[in-house]
Amino acid sequence: MTLKAVLFDFNGVIINDEAIHRELIDEVLISENLRSKPTDYRQFCLGRSDRACLNQLLKNRGRFVTENYLTELVNRKAQAYQQRLEALEKLPIYPGLEDFINRLRMRELKLGVVSGSIHSEVELVLTRTGVAEFFSVIVAGDDISASSPEPDGYLLAVERLNQQYPHLNLLPSECLAIEDTPAGIQAAKIAGVPVVGIAHTYPFHMLQRWANWAVDEFSDLELERVEQVYSRSTPQATIG
Repeated sequence: MTLKAVLFDFNGVIINDEAIHRELIDEVLISENLRSKPTDYRQFCLGRSDRACLNQLLKNRGRFVTENYLTELVNRKAQAYQQRLEALEKLPIYPGLEDFINRLRMRELKLGVVSGSIHSEVELVLTRTGVAEFFSVIVAGDDISASSPEPDGYLLAVERLNQQYPHLNLLPSECLAIEDTPAGIQAAKIAGVPVVGIAHTYPFHMLQRWANWAVDEFSDLELERVEQVYSRSTPQATIG
């Protein structure tokens, strides 16, 4: 078995935008005459799509809305998100991302994004960062109905890579996921994709318990050691 593809989560892995999302979710709740609680965002939103997040928040307040209305709320938040980013002179991209992408490209690995964010948000950030051309597939929240910890996003990413590159014969176990939350890590593992937990959102010691590998930042991931594990068997080790 060899490593053939690397699949990135988006929020909390590529871009440090959780504070923006938290503010915008609060604004949506206020527009619905609801107040957020301090623990709401971490409990219902981290690692999950906006649709799943808002749906659960509303249900938790005893508010049940139609799918069409939920779509309206998601779109409203997406527009506000893009406006926030457009107002920023420099996007809050995590340090080391571009160097890490270059390291992966030197190994001729296929790259993809698996995210609960919608396509327009992911594409906006990747384009402004100058790395969009390096990602072969984007599976976003508007591609699938299920959210993490369901494995649908990762399975669809593998399917799309195989459609683009039939000779690849890609299996989930030949991919590597980069995730920052328990829900995302669980989604990748259920899909059969080994996971690097990057300590952008949760502490390193917690990620060590959940992921196959844990790192503090992109530069800490020793790709040579990872590839050696893939060449032997299904990854089980933890890299500190």
